[in-house]
Amino acid sequence: MESKPKVVITDYDFDDVEIERRILEEAGAEVVALQAKSEQDLLAHARDCAAMINQYAFIGATTIAAMEQCQVIARYGVGVDIVDVKAATDKGILVTNVQNYCTEEVADHAISLWLALARGLFPYNAATHNGVWRWQSAAPLYRVRGQTMGIVSFGAIGQAIARRAKAFGVHVVAFDPYLEDDAIEAHQARKVSKAELLERSDVVMMQVPMTADTYHFLSEDELRAMKQSAFVICTGRGPTINNKALYKALSEGWISGAGLDDPEEEPAKRENWIPDQNPLFSLPNVIVTPHAAYYSEQSIEAARTTAAQEVARVLTRQTPRNPVNQLDTLSR
Repeated sequence: MESKPKVVITDYDFDDVEIERRILEEAGAEVVALQAKSEQDLLAHARDCAAMINQYAFIGATTIAAMEQCQVIARYGVGVDIVDVKAATDKGILVTNVQNYCTEEVADHAISLWLALARGLFPYNAATHNGVWRWQSAAPLYRVRGQTMGIVSFGAIGQAIARRAKAFGVHVVAFDPYLEDDAIEAHQARKVSKAELLERSDVVMMQVPMTADTYHFLSEDELRAMKQSAFVICTGRGPTINNKALYKALSEGWISGAGLDDPEEEPAKRENWIPDQNPLFSLPNVIVTPHAAYYSEQSIEAARTTAAQEVARVLTRQTPRNPVNQLDTLSR
């Protein structure tokens, strides 16, 4: 009897994998669910798997080299920085992702982080819970209307952030070397250089994918160039901001605050983690959320369903809808 193709779910932080199991078993596959924290945890399953789906676990060249039957690696999200796409392509393995499943959620989250800082919600809340009833508890606060928001990376999420921001009466500028001026102006924003964005912005929205060019996009020089009253919001990849430099900027008052959905070294990717490992968690002018900007019940279901469906398509000899590497470049 011919064995079923094995699909390995490398890791997950939802309650179960029943959505994926239903879709993949209907496609004739067997599902093996792990909680891998390193490539070493994947090697025992790499040789005979037909597919892998990953959330936080890194699927690198070591794992890919061990694969003998794998046809597809599917990401639960948009970013593929935790998959060695080149190694997969060289091996003839498709890589897929999930696109546009959480645009509204991430944009809402980014705006929420900004407004929480701009209106002093956390210091006010802490003060009132401790019996202090003073409007000065979060001073100084500045009027949002008329300020400038700088958005770094002006794709679908950056554009969704801009639409929301315009309702608050702010001017929007954007830095995105891959878009022409008119594509940005179509969203009532103005294309500027990196230097101008940093100098002018009252809030810098980092919605940046992780690449070799964007690693530590914000570091000491950039943070020193910003307004002392400015905020940094990151709902993109954590390593695009140098956390040591950010801590220095916040603790020494170069900028006023930060809202981070993903610090540089994401706790979910560590086997053991405590907040003391990153001094940013000790600062009162920093809001940190647990890489949750993408989350709603609807978006989680969409990501899980889409990732599993992509694998099912490949295993049943159909074309995936969200290929990261091009089919015609693969030597299968």
